[in-house]
Amino acid sequence: MSVPGVLSFTQQTWEQVLAKVKRSVVYLDAACAESLHWGCGSSRLLEAVGSPACHLREFAPAAVGGGANQPKAVFILSCLLKGRTVETLRDIVCRSHFQYCVVVTAVNHAVHLTANHVPAATAAELEGQQPVFEQLEEKLCEWMGNMNYTAEVLHIPLLFAPVAPHLALTPAFASLFPLLPQDVHILNGARPDKRRLGSLSEVDATALTSELLLQIRCLVSGISSLCEHLGVREECFAVGSLSRIIAADLANFAPAKNRRKTATGRASVVFVDRTLDLTGAVGHHGDNLVEKIISVLPQLPGHTNDVMVNMVELTALQAEEENQHVVAPGCLAQSNDPTAKALWEALLNTKHKEAVMEVRRHLVEAASRENLPIKMSMGRVTPGQLMSYIQLFKNNLKALGNHCGLLQLGLATVQTLKHPQTAKWDNFLAFERLLLQSIGESAMSVVLNQLLPMIQPAKQRTSDDYSPEELLVLLVYIYSVSGELSVDKDLGEAEEKLKKALAQVFCEEPELSPLLQKITGCDSAINLTFPKSKSAVDELFTSLRDIAGARNLMKQFKSVYVPGNHTRQASYKPLLKQVVEEIFNPEKPDPVDIEHMSSGLTDLLKTGFSMFMKVSRPHPSDHPLLILFVVGGVTVSEAKMIKDLVPSLKPGTQVIVLSTRLLKPLRVPELLFATDRLHPDLGF
Repeated sequence: MSVPGVLSFTQQTWEQVLAKVKRSVVYLDAACAESLHWGCGSSRLLEAVGSPACHLREFAPAAVGGGANQPKAVFILSCLLKGRTVETLRDIVCRSHFQYCVVVTAVNHAVHLTANHVPAATAAELEGQQPVFEQLEEKLCEWMGNMNYTAEVLHIPLLFAPVAPHLALTPAFASLFPLLPQDVHILNGARPDKRRLGSLSEVDATALTSELLLQIRCLVSGISSLCEHLGVREECFAVGSLSRIIAADLANFAPAKNRRKTATGRASVVFVDRTLDLTGAVGHHGDNLVEKIISVLPQLPGHTNDVMVNMVELTALQAEEENQHVVAPGCLAQSNDPTAKALWEALLNTKHKEAVMEVRRHLVEAASRENLPIKMSMGRVTPGQLMSYIQLFKNNLKALGNHCGLLQLGLATVQTLKHPQTAKWDNFLAFERLLLQSIGESAMSVVLNQLLPMIQPAKQRTSDDYSPEELLVLLVYIYSVSGELSVDKDLGEAEEKLKKALAQVFCEEPELSPLLQKITGCDSAINLTFPKSKSAVDELFTSLRDIAGARNLMKQFKSVYVPGNHTRQASYKPLLKQVVEEIFNPEKPDPVDIEHMSSGLTDLLKTGFSMFMKVSRPHPSDHPLLILFVVGGVTVSEAKMIKDLVPSLKPGTQVIVLSTRLLKPLRVPELLFATDRLHPDLGF
């Protein structure tokens, strides 16, 4: 078994799809397109289609149908085949001339039975049958207008976007985020006749909304398919309330139970709630170039984890703003270019300074291979120097084609180094270090009062000042690293001053950003009154208090703050680091906060007997493979830290880091203040 198992799994699943697409019109949804983008690249799909014209289309209600000379369609979907998704399928097929339709869903048929409210006992009797898929096949023939035409509906688990050998993401679940204490009140409101939930520790699967439960089951279906590919029987563990529900669902997922009977390998799957440590998600201590690229460059449309690289500099167009959208953007994923892929992996695994030098080395070597007139210069690498190397390729079409992937990464580096937001990165880092010292020496009210002078209205703000969104990032950092608060009069007064100042600043914004629109519930600055703004800020601080109390239910992982003393400064210790160190603690004590999820009677008996007999409980360090799934997003620095830490603690152990998405500081408030956590949009 090798660590790049997720990459081979993704490529293998896509090969099954590619075998179906020859001379087809292909419709993809965004999550599947992102999996393809990182796994094997869109060029692979175009090759497999084999048509001179490009027949790739986004799966959407307004998608263009197939013409008279396009008899075959393949739909590649990440979601359940139900509701709006089926309606969109119907509309596209009805306005086309298809005679052969293939629908690929990333969701297991067993989950479709659950979504259609088929009882577990009935579902067990249907093992080996696929009535939901068969019914849709009939409907497709009906919509094509001839029951003798051909329709296929099949499950292929296109779940992952493998960003690196050690890291894979799940684009279809980018919005999945752990619950906060305030969500308990909402859940209680929906269950008037049942016992009220006292805290997140009491929330189980039965308390969740049907949409969130189905979203979890879809995720579990994909993880189970990965474990099948790896040939492992997994033990499931959890740190945090939502992770506990996901781990329990995987442990008891019926297809997984059947699969485990014949699996020869062993693995531990540990789920961790992101909300237990948001400090690492919003902090700027990660000395990594990729983290900065992802933070400052605009997002690639339709993607959650890649960015747009402006390629105008390699054309004859003027580098004016209006020309940026004339040329297709570059990106970070270079799945079909071995040299660019090697550079990408080097960037993920090295510190900022070494990464920039690595970009220079690759550009110099590429230019030398193409006999371009390169002028060598040693010493500090500057954006201008890198740009001069990139410009050498500008008028050489052959060299451009040979090194297109490398040039995209080179331009991403230059644009990041020159970006004004990158200069601000060090300001954030300095202020975060100051906050760490203040938290140890002063009351929370004093720490919050340090923020007040930094809150500037739009008219008075300079480029060095913090925007409202950036102030929210700092507030999340403060409340998450501080942990449980001692609420007193001084804290209440300090919070009230901050609330009023923030509410006023929100009102004075000339335009509301998407995040401020989400927080205030107003789509226009004109409609935002002070009372509306103040009410929104009050709710925002309720969420911040929830963040501070997120680790209250932990016994061992209660703090990420390490106080300073006369020999060292106060510091932040990532919760993920604490979890990994506890998993591989050489004394191997029973984990306190890492809960094992039993998959049936045998496990329960083992746990029960262990209280009075020498029966060892399952431990996450028992197996040669650790799969660590961070629910709610992970940073590049965290993934690297885990990859490096595991083999240093237990040589020979392999690790795969999985998560819902890559995080950047400004993305965290969007996830945190989202209103649809309990009611995700599943397409029906």
